[in-house]
Parts: sequence; C-alpha cells; structure tokens
Amino acid sequence: MRELLRPDRLFDLDKSIAAAIFADAGYPWEVLPRIGDFVMQLGQTLDPDEYERVAKDVWIARDAVVAPTVSIAGPAIIDHGAELRHCAFIRGKAIVGKHCVVGNSVEVKNAILFDNAQVPHFNYVGDSVLGYRAHMGAGAVTSNVKSDKSLVTVRTDDRRIATGLRKFGALLGDYVEIGCNSVLCPGAVIGRGTTVYPTSCVRGFVPEHSVYKDFDNIVPKWDENKN
Repeated sequence: MRELLRPDRLFDLDKSIAAAIFADAGYPWEVLPRIGDFVMQLGQTLDPDEYERVAKDVWIARDAVVAPTVSIAGPAIIDHGAELRHCAFIRGKAIVGKHCVVGNSVEVKNAILFDNAQVPHFNYVGDSVLGYRAHMGAGAVTSNVKSDKSLVTVRTDDRRIATGLRKFGALLGDYVEIGCNSVLCPGAVIGRGTTVYPTSCVRGFVPEHSVYKDFDNIVPKWDENKN
C-alpha cells in the first residue's frame, strides 16, 4: 500500500514548479507543513523578466490572467498561463501551476495545484495537493479539519496511517475528476485517473483508475458498466 501512496505514483512531478518539495517525502502529505517556506525560497529564484513580484511574498507570471477582483495573500506563486477569475481568493502558502483555472469564489489555502488543474466554481481547496489536470466540479470542497480536531489519519483497506497533521484536506492524483458538490473528508487520497460521482462523501484512500460511487461501491473503470 505504501507504494500506491508515493508522490510519484500519484503525480507526474515534471508537471509542477513545486516538484522539488516532494524529493524527500515518503508520503505526499508530508509536504503540507512546508509549503509556505518552500514558496518563499522558490520565489526568490524566479526570473523577474517572467514573474512580477507584486508584493513582498507574491510572484505572478507576467502571462497569467488575474481578474481585478481577485485577492492574493502571500506567500504565493501564480505560474505561467494560469487564470484567476472573478473573486478568487488565494489565501496564502499556495502555488497555482501553469494553465490552472481558479474560478469564481474559489478559495485556495496552503495548497499546491499542479499544472492544468482546475477548480473553476465555488470550491474550497485547503491543505491539499491537486495533480496534473485534476478537476473539481462546481461546489466540490476539501474538508481539512476533523470535527473533533484530532489528528488526521489516512484510511486504507487494512489500516489507518497516522499523518501527525491536524489540518490535511485531500490529495488528488493526476487526471482525477471530482463530481459536483462532493466533499473530500480530511485525509482523502484519490489515486491517479479516478472519477468520483457527484454529491459523494469521500474518505480514505481510493485506488487509481477507479470510479467512486459510494464508500461500498468503488469499481475499476473498465468494470463500471457491470454495476
């Protein structure tokens, strides 16, 4: 199971300016407490001809499209070709990758969005990592704190893995599709290429290349028509 949860099993690390943060991570959620410091260090190295430093700790690629109503708190990096739409809120400790879409009334906090990830409509992405071309449908959100405020664990088929984190939203592998109005519970890990049905409540680890219909009905994509 540990192999399925490796950063390079979930993500194509060539598809993010933040690849280096995963270099020594056994589990990908280990990077979450380090995002803020990493953004500050990386920002200092960015070419000023390509990235405008609009505040002490905010760097925006010169070809990014940022609506005038967007609010960006640092530390944050907005990479080439990203689109931040009306009333998006980047709340800090965030990297928005190349050609990402952060849409209307979307809030992103302590998170990494790999290139081409999309959160276009009324999403909350906190303490999370979204892989290459991951997409969250309208109203889908990450829940990043347990109701009893205890430390988050990642639930797999045979055990619970302690993370040591009080705040941990979700990890979405490359090409993951999250249906509209779904809730990703603290510590949700969605494998690469998996689709989650709309209005789902997702807990624990969901295998790659699956269809998540509910907790007791997760099928391989090629078996979807059998259920």
